[in-house]
Amino acid sequence: MTGDLIGLGVLLAKLGFVLVGLLLIAAYLVLAERKLLGRMQIRLGPNRAGWHGALQPIADVIKMVTKEDVRPRGADLLLFWFAPAVTALTALLIAAVVPFGPDLHFLGHPIPLMVVDINVGLLYALGLSSLGVYGVALGGWASNSKYSLLGAVRAAAQMISYELPLALSLAPVVMLAGSFNLREIVEAQAGLPFAIVNPVAFVIFIIAAFAEAKRMPFDLPEAENELMAGYHTEYSGLRFGLYFLGEYVNMIVLGALVTVFFLGGWHGPLLPPLVWFMGKVLAVVFVMIWARGTLPRLRWDQLMHLCWKVLTPLALVNLVVTAGIMVLAS
Repeated sequence: MTGDLIGLGVLLAKLGFVLVGLLLIAAYLVLAERKLLGRMQIRLGPNRAGWHGALQPIADVIKMVTKEDVRPRGADLLLFWFAPAVTALTALLIAAVVPFGPDLHFLGHPIPLMVVDINVGLLYALGLSSLGVYGVALGGWASNSKYSLLGAVRAAAQMISYELPLALSLAPVVMLAGSFNLREIVEAQAGLPFAIVNPVAFVIFIIAAFAEAKRMPFDLPEAENELMAGYHTEYSGLRFGLYFLGEYVNMIVLGALVTVFFLGGWHGPLLPPLVWFMGKVLAVVFVMIWARGTLPRLRWDQLMHLCWKVLTPLALVNLVVTAGIMVLAS
């Protein structure tokens, strides 16, 4: 009985740490992106609320909480209310299986530095990422707006299409690690990260992850200059905030998955493991922000051409070549 209570307490502590940490990082990631884009575009970015704009995320939260929750006439209210929660929840749930450090030992018992340690963590993450399309598609369809509907259709086609090269790029990772468990995948990279062992899979995963996150140059579901704001045009207040939160939590989670699958996770010399893990995650997120400030948006036909005629065949060829090399080397 005492052991069960201790286990429950440890689980709740890890859950609270991950949840609060994700929300705080996501809030200040918005400020970091605005600051970085400002520097890239030779301007200052937010600098009024607090020291150099440090209180801007708090001001943004207050603005969203106090803003009127507008509901468009003719909207499907149940789906309209429910859709933003799907987007935010799926992004948060993926973080449950991400290991952010080696096991800690407390009173002789190992404590994994992750919320739950499951053997099929990679399949769990892929499954939840595929559910994220429902929040975007339902929100756009339920809004009773042509701009929102066009954004939702674009998002559904884009996210479903790019799931294929995303999953195919991870097949060599599973083959090299011999496991679907994310902690074991990190441990398999103790000597050399898979980004060096299989750089083709790494590049395909990065590009497909950008498309899954709807980040530049793949932000056609939002496309402010042609669709106003895309699938969330009709959202305001806290519901818009949930979409916003889901997008930035998704950036962090994708950065963590890139770190786990290809960058060696927490492995690194001299510095503590958690510092290495967070440094790699933030480096991936910085590349996402950098791409937004640098690259133009693709056309729709270019987006689909890249997925079906370039990334998917390349991922299949890479899978076959990786398998052949492993068979010859064994």
